[in-house]
Amino acid sequence: MTSKHFILYSRSYCHLCDDMLKALRALIAEQLPIEVVDVDLHADLVERYDELVPVLVGVEEGQAPRQLCNYFLNENNVRAFLMGQAG
Repeated sequence: MTSKHFILYSRSYCHLCDDMLKALRALIAEQLPIEVVDVDLHADLVERYDELVPVLVGVEEGQAPRQLCNYFLNENNVRAFLMGQAG
């Protein structure tokens, strides 16, 4: 079985970020770990994700990280990632 987890690129005082994290936790019911990364602490991440935050990325061992959604949780993309379907 391959290892999977999520990375949520976020920032402080971002209600969309808080909403996405809450919705993701409710959807996956702690099936996989969620790493929350504050983009404002990393200049390269600000450059990459600044206006897109929150950005949810699915990471699977041996695969390239996959951006699943930004601004709002896309439940279909998260479910497809959990089931191992390409997106």
